[in-house]
Amino acid sequence: MRRALTVAFTVVLAAGGCSNAPDSDTAVLAIITGNGLVRTGTLQIARTESERERGLAGRPSIPPNGGMVFLQGEPSDDGFWMRGVTVPLSIAFWDGDGRIVAIMDMQPCREEPCELYFPGRSYVGAVEMRLGWFDRHDVEVGDVVHLEYTA
Repeated sequence: MRRALTVAFTVVLAAGGCSNAPDSDTAVLAIITGNGLVRTGTLQIARTESERERGLAGRPSIPPNGGMVFLQGEPSDDGFWMRGVTVPLSIAFWDGDGRIVAIMDMQPCREEPCELYFPGRSYVGAVEMRLGWFDRHDVEVGDVVHLEYTA
């Protein structure tokens, strides 16, 4: 079933049906899982070093399907921290082929030094969602992601 979904999803992508403006500040993440296609809510995109460093810090809550996408300019193996983040999060990292290479849970950091969360693999993008979001949607390492840019 995953192969059929991957083929169908690739056809939609090739037809241009999933992308709008690559310079958009928001996107929906579409993930092909073993059980079908899952979409997040509209997510903010952190593109710059400053935006990536700030991330979701200082927000008192995150919507059930909300979160933040972190895009790297080139493959990275940098870690993530939870300094100033008040909500427990789960994070998924993907490689240049759009395959998820790691998923982990992260806890808020209340005092320095803050733990760093490393995927153990090179990645080009990551997405932070509320704790347990990936488990609840049966998202696993090896699943395929694609950004659907919003206006």
